[in-house]
Order: sequence, then C-alpha cells, then structure tokens
Amino acid sequence: MDELFEKMKKLIADKLEIDAEKVQMEASFRQDLGADSLDTYELVYAIEEETGITIPDEKANEFETVKDAYEYIKSQQK
Repeated sequence: MDELFEKMKKLIADKLEIDAEKVQMEASFRQDLGADSLDTYELVYAIEEETGITIPDEKANEFETVKDAYEYIKSQQK
C-alpha cells in the first residue's frame, strides 16, 4: 500500500487501540474495528492533523469503511 494508507493504518490502530493488521481497506469502522461515533470523530480529527486536509463533518459522517476515508483524503491531496 501507499504512504497515505500506512499513515491512516497507524492512526486508526493507535486511536482504536487495535492491532494494525485489522485495519484493511474494506474494514468497517463500526462493525469490524469497533469504533463508536466519538472514536470516529477523534479519528477524523487525527487524520486532518496528520494530512493537513480539512474534512467537513457531513463528509466524515459518510465514512463507513477505511476505503471511504482513504479515497476522500486521496482526492483532496494536491
């Protein structure tokens, strides 16, 4: 995988206190990774800090899987 995914994988694993191997593109934040709404908010904030990209709340609420977040962030990078 690329550098962005590796950064996201580490952030998600750290924030959710899970094994990084569980963080896969198709993993659902809630069902597979055990995130609740507060976890999701904290993850979005951490990703914004790490990447320098602002993620609108309404967009962040649409992130169901790691891939959803990844593709949005990738599309916003220069």
